[in-house]
Amino acid sequence: MAHFAEIDQNNIVTRVIVVNNSDIMENGQESEAKGIAFCKSLFGQDTNWVQTSYNATTRKRYAGVGYSYDSSLDAFITPQPYPSWHLDAQTCDWVAPIPMPNDGAWYIWDEPNQSWVKVTTDVDSV
Repeated sequence: MAHFAEIDQNNIVTRVIVVNNSDIMENGQESEAKGIAFCKSLFGQDTNWVQTSYNATTRKRYAGVGYSYDSSLDAFITPQPYPSWHLDAQTCDWVAPIPMPNDGAWYIWDEPNQSWVKVTTDVDSV
């Protein structure tokens, strides 16, 4: 099975569909162009489609609704988690302004204070 993401005029993914391999094969090879034509035949010629890979072998990751497609990076990008985070153009992942501590504990990002906060649980209060 092949997967295709519909993107709007702002390159935001609005839906992801599954397409049967028989609908995208051309001369024994998978054809993204044929898949796009198939999607347009179902949803309209004015729609825009990009193939995505369920196992993330192309375009960095599997597309999800709300993700964006960056054609210059040829990648699907998750929504930016915090305004202070920047996009790593190599991995297409969002990166915090300071690295998360690597001590085995759980942390959450505190945007107003631009820092990582260790998550603690008090088992006596549960």
